Amino acid sequence: MAYTAQISNRGGRWRLYVVLMDLPVSQWPEHDFGPVASVPTPAERSRVLARFGFVFTGGAGWEWMEYSETLEDDTSPVRLLASVLVRSRDGGPS
Repeated sequence: MAYTAQISNRGGRWRLYVVLMDLPVSQWPEHDFGPVASVPTPAERSRVLARFGFVFTGGAGWEWMEYSETLEDDTSPVRLLASVLVRSRDGGPS
């Protein structure tokens, strides 16, 4: 089964989490990289996902998108969000 891992920034802090649709958001695995000046590297993100028990699905890569903090307001600050497909390292639910 494939899941979506996402990384986003709010307030200068990068947060990585895995979306588990069958669980409340409060139970999703989440890691806060703290106040860092740059985007965590792919290797740093991979290590966090491995600690959560997930690996990338075959050929998966991070896809970045931007969105406005305030919908339909092009003067609103832009937020970045990246997603990648992952699976449980052992093939079962994590």
